[in-house]
Amino acid sequence: MQSISDILKEKGVISDFRNKHEYQAYGNMLAEKLRDAKHRTLYIKLAKEEDRKQLDASLAFVLDTDKKLGLGKLFMWKLSELRKNRTTKESGIKS
Repeated sequence: MQSISDILKEKGVISDFRNKHEYQAYGNMLAEKLRDAKHRTLYIKLAKEEDRKQLDASLAFVLDTDKKLGLGKLFMWKLSELRKNRTTKESGIKS
């Protein structure tokens, strides 16, 4: 009978020492996809506090572009645009 750790190694499931919570794993995934390990903590904070739909939309926008450098900057720009649109819609609804 195999131990659980042996089964996980066979399946290729390796735990990351940086991830204790789900939002940390998501923030680390963002940093890897954007090739911006320098700002890893920023992406973890965004994953914890921001709407996941907006983060996913910003990531999809960035990954669809042909640009290979400055993906983090482009991601933050798109996220700020989505935030502006959200606040505009919320203020329009309240009026």
